[in-house]
Amino acid sequence: MSGRVSLVGAGPGDPELLTLKAVRRLSEAQFVLYDALVSPEALAYAPRARRLFVGKRAGCAAMPQDEINRLLIRAARRGDRVVRLKGGDPFVFGRGGEEVLALAEAGIPCEVIPGVTSAVAAPLLAGIPVTHRGVSSAFVVVSGHSAAAYRPVLMSLEPHSATIVVMMGIAHRVEIAGGLLVAGWSPTTPCAIVAAASRDEERVWRGTLAELTAAEPDTDSADAATMVIGDVVDVLSVARSLQQQDVNSRSSRPYVCSR
Repeated sequence: MSGRVSLVGAGPGDPELLTLKAVRRLSEAQFVLYDALVSPEALAYAPRARRLFVGKRAGCAAMPQDEINRLLIRAARRGDRVVRLKGGDPFVFGRGGEEVLALAEAGIPCEVIPGVTSAVAAPLLAGIPVTHRGVSSAFVVVSGHSAAAYRPVLMSLEPHSATIVVMMGIAHRVEIAGGLLVAGWSPTTPCAIVAAASRDEERVWRGTLAELTAAEPDTDSADAATMVIGDVVDVLSVARSLQQQDVNSRSSRPYVCSR
């Protein structure tokens, strides 16, 4: 008897940003394997499922990827409805492709349900559009966990030709900023760090490329932070200022900004 596996994107953290289809699959699930950045509120949509934490944070894996693949296959072969719940989108630095290949090789039915990726959601929630007419017509997303991952892409960019979004790169912000300066980017290029996007503990730092090396986001959420580099960081500054002036009479969360 064969069950099914759904690779589900949980979005940046706020459970209300899950898709309707993601919520439906969670409500049907008998077994959920979830990542570190998945909120307890999102797991509450799977009240009847067994749950297993298999997350990775700051380079520390709770479980090797090969073992996660084996668990998915084993549960599906038992006939379970399985949800592999991943932060953001399953295919944006989420190893979703590796899991799909392992399941296909084992002959297990699999579907992928997209999630809202933090590459776009984190800047947006801080009032930063990754593209804006007349400012930036393109954006580039890189993993910042190692120079081998980000350097070939960033060094190939013409300075100021695109917005740069760096995920999982806070530990390497000095090297990233220094490399861009050497490549010809202006020291005054606006930058932002958005940590714990969409959560109550969200933090936003704003500054320049020259100041980026001194930025110190909340250490508890640094590995979940997203860096944004480019003129788009300041493009909605007027709207942001108006929101801050009126924040006491509005229910929405203000942007938290510091220099």
